[in-house]
Order: sequence, then C-alpha cells, then structure tokens
Amino acid sequence: MIGATFAVAPSAQAAQPEPPARPQGPCDIYAAGGTPCVAAHSTTRAMYASYDGPLYQVRRLSDDAVKDIGIVQPVARPFPDAGGYADAAAQDQFCADTTCFITKLYDQSPMHNDLTQAPRGGFSGPAMGGFNNLPIADMAPITIGGHKAYGIFIEPGMGLRNNDTKGVAVDDQPEGQYWVINGHHYNNGCCYDYGNAEIDSRDDGNGTMETTYYGNATAWYRGSGPGPWIMTDQENNLVGCVNPGSTSKLCSDLPSINWRFVTAMAKGEPHHWASLGGDAQQGSLSTMFDGPRIDSSYDPMRKQGAILLGNGGDNSVGSQGTFYEGAMTTGYPSDAVDQQIQANVVATKYDVQRLSIAPASAVATPPGLQTFVPGSSQDTTVTFTNTTGSPAVGVKLSISLPNKQWTSVVPGTTDTSVTFEDPVAPGATVSATFKVTSGPAPFNGDLIGKAWWTNPTKGGRQFETTAEKVRNVSPIKINEFRTGSNGNSTNAFIELYNAGATDVDISNWTLTEHPTQQATFSTVTVPAGTTLASHSFYVLGLANSGLAAPAAAGDATINVRSTTGLAAGRQIAIDTGSSVENRTIVSVGTAATASTTLWQPVPDGPVITVPAGSTNVPVTSTTGFTVGQKIGLGYGADHEVATVTAVGRPGTQGRLSAAARAGATNIKMSSTANISVGDKIRLDIDSPGHGIDNVTVTAVGTSGANGTGITIAAPLQFDHASNLPYSVWGTGVSFTPATRFPHSSNEPVQALGSGVTLDKPLDNGHAVNTPVRDTAVTNAGYQGTTAPNQWFGGPALATAGNMVLRDAQDLVVDSLNYGTMVDPWTAEGYQATSGAGQSGCRVTNPGTTGANGRSAARFPDGNDTDSNCGDFQTASGPTPGASNDVSFTLSPGPRVSLQTTTPSGSSNYMQHSSTTTSVVTAAVTAASSTADKQNATFVKAAGLANPNCFSFEAVNRPGNYLRHQGFVVSLQPDDGSTLFSQDATFCQVAGNSGQGVSFQSVNYSTRYLRAYNGGVYLAGPPGTNEWDTSVSYADDTSWLAASPWAPAP
Repeated sequence: MIGATFAVAPSAQAAQPEPPARPQGPCDIYAAGGTPCVAAHSTTRAMYASYDGPLYQVRRLSDDAVKDIGIVQPVARPFPDAGGYADAAAQDQFCADTTCFITKLYDQSPMHNDLTQAPRGGFSGPAMGGFNNLPIADMAPITIGGHKAYGIFIEPGMGLRNNDTKGVAVDDQPEGQYWVINGHHYNNGCCYDYGNAEIDSRDDGNGTMETTYYGNATAWYRGSGPGPWIMTDQENNLVGCVNPGSTSKLCSDLPSINWRFVTAMAKGEPHHWASLGGDAQQGSLSTMFDGPRIDSSYDPMRKQGAILLGNGGDNSVGSQGTFYEGAMTTGYPSDAVDQQIQANVVATKYDVQRLSIAPASAVATPPGLQTFVPGSSQDTTVTFTNTTGSPAVGVKLSISLPNKQWTSVVPGTTDTSVTFEDPVAPGATVSATFKVTSGPAPFNGDLIGKAWWTNPTKGGRQFETTAEKVRNVSPIKINEFRTGSNGNSTNAFIELYNAGATDVDISNWTLTEHPTQQATFSTVTVPAGTTLASHSFYVLGLANSGLAAPAAAGDATINVRSTTGLAAGRQIAIDTGSSVENRTIVSVGTAATASTTLWQPVPDGPVITVPAGSTNVPVTSTTGFTVGQKIGLGYGADHEVATVTAVGRPGTQGRLSAAARAGATNIKMSSTANISVGDKIRLDIDSPGHGIDNVTVTAVGTSGANGTGITIAAPLQFDHASNLPYSVWGTGVSFTPATRFPHSSNEPVQALGSGVTLDKPLDNGHAVNTPVRDTAVTNAGYQGTTAPNQWFGGPALATAGNMVLRDAQDLVVDSLNYGTMVDPWTAEGYQATSGAGQSGCRVTNPGTTGANGRSAARFPDGNDTDSNCGDFQTASGPTPGASNDVSFTLSPGPRVSLQTTTPSGSSNYMQHSSTTTSVVTAAVTAASSTADKQNATFVKAAGLANPNCFSFEAVNRPGNYLRHQGFVVSLQPDDGSTLFSQDATFCQVAGNSGQGVSFQSVNYSTRYLRAYNGGVYLAGPPGTNEWDTSVSYADDTSWLAASPWAPAP
C-alpha cells in the first residue's frame, strides 16, 4: 500500500536552529573499521552520512516513465529533522493511480554496483526470455525513524542482480556482508540471498558464492525447530554450521527466528567464516556460527564477485522475502564493527507500516485490491499504528475518494471520518471502518486512506496517506479455463461469465493471455455488437492452429503455430467472422518452432542491443532455422519478419578449464564448439587482483584442461582464475532485409518454418495469432462438445501464465496469474503468507490429466473475493459454457490411513494440514474431529508414474497427492508434469523393520517415506539431512496400512 507523510507547521514561533547533521551510516562505520563498503544498497535510507544521490529508481506502468527516489534532506522547521531517509512522498506522487516497479537499486558506494533486473541463469524467471520479474514498488511499506519508506518485496520469480561488478571480493579474498530484512516473510524455496555470487548466474561449483540467506529450507544444512534460520549460501549448500568429523547437516545450536525485523551478517576469509544475527529493533548480535569451512571443496573459496538480491546463485527463483538495506565490504569486519553496525540499525528505528487500508473482511491479509461494481458498496477499514515513539493525540481517520460520485461514511451514520479522543500509545493500533459506495463510471486507480494526529514531542499536526488499488467495473469474470488434456496439449478454452443482474455490452473488450517467459504479441478482441446476458457465459476456444507471423494480402504461404492434423486437400479457415478467408491446403510444411531468444551474454551484458539496420542477430539456439525460410524478430509493434540467408553458431556460456596468467596467448576453455576465428571474448570483471581482458580469437583448438584451447591475438593483461565464466556470442542467424527496429537480449527470435501453402493467395492481411481452423482436426485445439463463442489462434496456454480482461476503455476488469506469478501487477490476493511451501497467491495450474483435462474454475460461478488462490478451485470435469462443477472424482483405489510403527508413536498417523501443504504425523483417535480424520485418510491409487506402485490422494482434497520435494513430503495438486508424477509415486515393499510396509520412492530408489520428529520425509542413510540418521530408521520407515479414519460413504 502506498502512502505519504506530511507535517503541518505549528503557529509562528522563535527562529529554529540550524538543521541537525545527517546521521552516520553503516558504511561510515565499516570504513572507520578498515573494511570499506564495495556495495551499499537500501530503499529506506542513506548508507553514508554524506550520500546525496538516489536510493532506487521506479518505472510507471501507465507510461513507462521512470523516476529516481532520493533522500530527504535535513531541515530545521517545522521541527528539527536530520533527514537521510527515503523520500517516499515522491514515489507516492509519481505512482498515484498506477503501478510502479523498482527497476534499479542504486549502489551508494564509490563502486556504483547498482542492481537491476536479474537475467536468466541456470534457472529462468517468468519475465520475457527468462528474466526475473521486477519488484513492485509499494508492496513493503514500513516506517524508519518515524517516517514512511518502502522495502523490496520479493515474490518467487522476482530478483535483482549485477554480474559485472567492480571491487567485490573474488577467489578466497576476505569480505563481509549484512542485510536488514522482514523476519516474518520467508519460505523454504531456493534461495532468498543477498551477497557475492557467480558472474554467469549459474552453478559453477562449491564455494563459488558466499551470501547471506534467510528461510526454512531443509534440503541442505538446517537449524533446530521449524525455522526460519539465519544461514549463508556457499553454493550447493545453505550452510548454518559445520560439524567437523560428521556428515550431519543439523545445526543444533542454530535458533529459529521470530523477530519482525532481522539483522543478519555473513563474512568469510581463508579457512574461516562466520554468521551473526539479531533483532533489528533492539539488542546486540548473536553469533550463529564461527568456524572452519565445510570441507576442501570450499577451502579455498572460489568466489566470483557478482551481487544478487532475492535469488540463488544459479538464479533459483523459488524464494520470497523482504529487503530493506544491505552492504558488502572488502576485508573481514571485526566482531566489534559488526556490533556497531547492529547498534546503528537499531538506532534507525525500523518499525511496521503506520497506516493501511484494506477490505474490512481482510484487514490481516490484505489482497491489495478491492473490486466494485459501479454503484455498489463495500466496507473498507483504515488502520493506524502509532510508530512515532510517543503518544499520538487526536487521531483522525478518513477515506479520500476517486471523485465526488463516490461516497464514504461510517456505517449507520453520515460521518465521513472517525476521531479518537484518547491518545494512542506508542505501538498501539486503532482502526475505523467505512461504507464505501462507488460511482457510476468505470475506474481503475487508488482508494486513499488518511490519518491526522498530533505528536506532542514535535508539535503541529501530522498527516499521512496510504492507498489500495480499486477497480470499479462491470461484473464480468474470467470464470474458468483449461490449458489442455491428455493427448492434446492445446485442448484449451477460457470462459467469461457475467455475474451481474443486467446484460453487459462487451464489444471490443480484450483478453490478453500471456504465457510465462514469452513476449505478448496480441490480444483477443471481442467483436462489435456482442452482449453478454446476465448470468451467461462467453467461451473463447483455442483453434487447432494460428498464424505465427502476420500474413499479408497476396501471400500464398502462411506460417503457423501448429501443423498437427493438417493435410493437403483439406479446407481451412483463416480468421473468423467477416474477416474469414477459406482456402484449400496445397501442401503442409513445418510449423514455427518455439521461440529462442536474442543472446544474453554474462557477465558482459546481460542486455545487448542489435541496432536497426542489422542483418544478423546472435541467438541462444539455432535449432529450426533454415536458409530460405522465415525468421521472426521481436514482438508487438516492433515485430518483423525476414528471410534467413545463413545459419551460424549459437551463443555459448562456458568456463575456463585452467587458470590463465597475464602474458599468456593461449586459453583453455570448457568448450570450443561454437567459437570461431575472429570472435571477440570478454574475460573477467573489475575485481581485486584481476581485471577485464577483451581478446580476439586467432585459432580454435580442442576443449578441456588438456586440450589445445584457443589462441588469442594479444597477450593477456591480467590473471584469470580457473573456472572463470565467459560468454561467446556465436555467429548467429543472418537474414534479409535488414531490421527496421533495434532488438535486445531475451527478445524472441523464432524460426517460422516452411508453413502451409494455399491454393490461392490471401485477399487481406491477418495479424499474428489469427485463428487457422480445420474442422476435421480432432487432436489439436479446443475439442469441447459446446462450441465456443469465439475462436482465438494463440498463444497456446502454457503451464503458467497470466490473463487480463479489459473493457473497451482499456480498464482492467479482471485478472489472474496461474502456475506462477507471471505478471505480479495483476495479482489478486494476499502475497505474504510465509512458511514451507508458500509462494504467494495465484491460481493453481490445473494440469492436463484426463481425456477431458482439468480446469481452474470459480465456484460458484462468478465468485470473486479478489483472491486468485481462494476464488478458484481445480475441477476434474471442465464445463465450458455451463455452470462450474468443482466436485472432483477421486482416483480409484481403497482408502487407507498410514499409522507409524515407532513404539513411542503408535497412535500417530500421517496427515496433511487443513490450511497449508505440510504433512505431519500426529495422534488420531475416535474422539478426533472429522477434519482430522479426513486429513489422515488417503486413496491408495495406482501410481501416477508407475501403475504397479502407488500414489496417495487426499480424500478431502481430490487431485492433491503426497509428494516429496527437497526430500520433504507435502500435499500438492497434480500439475500434470512428469516430475510431479515421479515425486508422488511410491512402491510398496515389506516393512524395513519386519512389520507393516515401507514405501520406496520411484525416482530415489534408496529412499523411503519416513516419520521423523513430527514430519514426513524421504530418507535414506547415509544421506546428509537430519532425517537420514540411521537411528530408528527401520521403525520410522515402516507403516501400518490401517483402516481409513474417513471411510468411503
């Protein structure tokens, strides 16, 4: 929620003193201690007393304008203020009635190691080409020193990074780093990190990164209790301790953390590392670990010097958390300096958000949005928490409305505000609920909460605002969708539903369907003259094919998304309605391939731009490109088509196979396959003891440490370490004519195939994703018995995506993300739920299981509480064009309850949580609740990956199965993937203890389901996890297949 704070000057008084001096920053302390900062990042305050530059940059969604957010300067009036904190009011003004993204986190140190959108790495994010999403600027409001500021809220798939840094420690050089974060926002996904990482965004081996980490992941080292824990990420290990002489990864002295604001530190030097942590609001730091490196593969370290925030070193994107400030040093800070940093953080006075606004029904879990129908009323609550440090007198709360046609009153009265006569004590909270009635005109924008109060220690009347997003739109909902079915991955539809009592004209409304990692090429536009009756449906069906590139009048060959089922002599329809053209197929060639991307080099780059007028682009893959066929470049208004004239080599990321010393003219490379004479290769970053060499290849030999490597034109100027990443752009794909637009890294580059030849040229032009239909095709496209109201030609629905429905005025009417958070600005629902298995609020990917597939559906039809995760359910029987039915047929098989055999837990059964994905063992008796009995009962169904084994489906969550992930067992919906099927399949064998049965993983044959310390894991000695211990292993992995606590009706 966004907000601003202002001060109203008191009556005239005596002249004020000079403004107070700016406060000391953490990097002033580090410098005084002899370990200066080489990176200083914060969205909340200056990290040096002298810093006057910007803290971060935001970009506005509405027009792509950008603005730097700086710091407030010291003032003497109306009361002394030392400044140095973020100018949140500037963000609020710039971002009013739209969404802003954080596009750059400035480095306040002299090194200027700014963080920007994280590029694709070993793992890909959901943004175009695999970039990570950018954080939304207003999702983490707090107060700092009594002033409004914003942190950086990281959802899975978001992240910032700089692979081309200056001055950051590399190899085994000493360094320190710290951050201040939200201790209540975390999960067990990999990996919520800040610090030193690989410069190619890939896993380059043990010891190639060293960062702070926060979360409760248990796949590597872990602490006691449920977590979260303060640890470090040293690549291929989240490390909270070292247990010399033992393979155990349990850190018995590492505590679970419950502080709202956390200071955490990680530092390393040769043979030694330490981590510290403390409550950022009070007290000193405690040592979490101080001791030796893990083993020889981490000693010496091979750090590379990139800086990341929010992700793993290989760009793992499963983590979440909230960042406020952090810094990295050169040199190993002393413990005394660390304690001074903590004291500085505490003195800064981090505190929670002061003013918030939310639907009255969701104050504790605000969805970030309220949707109104014009003229409708909803209760909205404004909440004030006194974070000023002294009593707040005369607190007054109200709501500012979009225009005079809206109203806001205290229910049952005509009052438009609420005033609290009693002072509100520091830390106390008061709230007021208002009945808000929207106006008659459609609207997208902000609903503003306001607060006034008097602070006795500062005098004068204080004023603050906060905002939530609102939509005032017709009640048309994205009601149900299917992505595909078994044997037909494109058997997709999207259903709209009019949840209102009156008909709605949906002429020229648009639906944008955006698959993860892809660019947006087109929208589906509803034809003019279309009215959707009250409580009626409008179905969009995916055609069996569609245009992969625009087709012009006179074209006799069209490039298509799919040729499945097409054959010479068949009739096809290009486009629909009055624009349709019917043709006979003369011949069927090849369909367009999935897009590759314009090459993204790291550490140079990650974005390179090929200028307009170019006839060649470097690409990630050359597969599918053929001389004489078409190539598609870019997207949207800059999409263009050319003819391929030559196919060269793709870009390559590699690593040095041996150290290369200054003066050398030969370099050993991990791969020489795509290197050509004349290629220019950049080596290294500007790091201590190293430097950047730009070399030109004169000869190409063989790869590997013992190979002949490459010969370069001039001797190296700097030493370069073995394992150092490098990028080769390759010779790419050439084409004609030259490009009319510039194109940049990660934009789509598509081999368009040879296409389909028609019996006669087209009379008119047709856009990308125009439907191409052959009514005889039954194994591609939508195949429902109910004909759709409208066909669309693409894109095909992916395993994750986003949908946005807009009216004819281009106002957003409804939106959703499914599978993952593809476009976070369209998200609906509370995103900060934390703990194992949590990853924000989105629609679950329904998967493609079954001949008719599965769908994600609102139930009942039109149900909308502005929560994607709450409003949609998975249906086993899709109902396009009819009322949704989310009853789910359980898989065939007997019901069973799995009882532990450990002597001390004989009344314990495996059971899943009612509210989360967690699976535990706990007592169930005849006196237990119905819910507990159902939670402890599963269908023992034929194995999803092997019908001779078993998968366990929850009887009260049909479609959800026991699944191991990171060797932790949870209950998750079947997403239709091969990996899920394997993770959810277990083969029954005789009990390891001699009684009952044991369940062996189908994809980890040495591991079995194990009850351990109240949880359920996939365990197998001599593994390195706590639950792999051999103590009581046979008993813990043996189960009794008991009678079901919830028998079938």
